Amino acid sequence: MRLLLDTNALLWALINGPRIDPVRDLLLADENEVFVSTVSWWEIAIKTNIEKLDANLSELRASAQESGFLELPLLGSHAEMLATLSRYHNDPFDHMLVAQAMAEPMRLITGDGVLAKYTPLVILI
Repeated sequence: MRLLLDTNALLWALINGPRIDPVRDLLLADENEVFVSTVSWWEIAIKTNIEKLDANLSELRASAQESGFLELPLLGSHAEMLATLSRYHNDPFDHMLVAQAMAEPMRLITGDGVLAKYTPLVILI
């Protein structure tokens, strides 16, 4: 199975936080591929820059790579999918992650219940 971590799920996975417990086995299973979107790296960089998040992007990216997470680039096909989405809330990062999950397709792991309104591909933690 192909899994895409939203930004919060990524941070929880990297710090081994308890919120990731429901999907830990999925993340560790050899047959699954775990992806991190460049959208999440942008979100972390922006929120760090405006002091809404205290994080070291280089260290997080290195930790994700050491964990075996793959990077999912942002593609034109993802933007095309984004253009078809309803607006259930106003987080542009979440919208793009949903669009990527739907376009690929892959399961999106998130703690944000609103995202489940977009697609059954969401795994809510």
